[in-house]
Amino acid sequence: MGKIVGGFMMPHDPTVFINPKKLDNSHLMDAYAEIRRRIVALGATSAVIVGADHYILFTPKCLPQILICLGELNGPVDQLPGLPGRPIPHNAALAGYIFDHAQDVGFDLAVARSLGVDHAIGAPAHLCLPEDGSVKTVAVYMASGVAPYLRLRRAHAFGAMVKAAVEAANDEERVVVLGSGGISHWVGTGEMGRTNPAFDRMVLDAIVAGDADSLLALTDEEILREGGNGAMEIRHFLAVMGAMPGGSGEVIAYDAWEGAVTGLGFAQMRPAA
Repeated sequence: MGKIVGGFMMPHDPTVFINPKKLDNSHLMDAYAEIRRRIVALGATSAVIVGADHYILFTPKCLPQILICLGELNGPVDQLPGLPGRPIPHNAALAGYIFDHAQDVGFDLAVARSLGVDHAIGAPAHLCLPEDGSVKTVAVYMASGVAPYLRLRRAHAFGAMVKAAVEAANDEERVVVLGSGGISHWVGTGEMGRTNPAFDRMVLDAIVAGDADSLLALTDEEILREGGNGAMEIRHFLAVMGAMPGGSGEVIAYDAWEGAVTGLGFAQMRPAA
């Protein structure tokens, strides 16, 4: 049987890589590298990366609530400095097993046979996983970028379903679950560039405490007001927490960096002992 060995949360803010203000971003790149180091130390063999589309893959006419890719991955298609578009080692067998398990337990997923991913998947895949391809990716997109949004509880339940699928698999997979997204940020609005560190700290404190309930209690209206439309991506963090019930977390780094448009939080989630 397989095992969930850890979880991580990290941002995918494109301005970190574009760096239009030419500020020192080395501490942020160090945080990505630290996550990579920890994933290697855990002996992970695969990573389920949960991200959001930004109207790059899916148009307003096609908005899947949860989509899993069963085949080849490459990208990011929206190439950014330091993130060259190239094939991403993928685990088709594990993706297929998760999909089959989801079907068996009544968890309907949309499917892609292959994907050119955007930065939501591309950033963590290239920066947080070993360059030698030893940790293979399963890519998942959730409806957290634009309305209609996936329900918070459904995102959390997805993580629990992934845990059950991994543990029921015949392969001895050591899986990490990565939640890719910013915390507070306002996208495409007059408030773009604003962050709310108080909201960010509340989210990170909940991760440290393993307190999914406090995040699940939030309404979309509260998230939009306090964290902006970009903060709807905390669904990805809840998926990680759902995969590690009773676990606890650690903040690796946080910065409401002047060069970005996002509250940038990096965290690790550990399974319950």
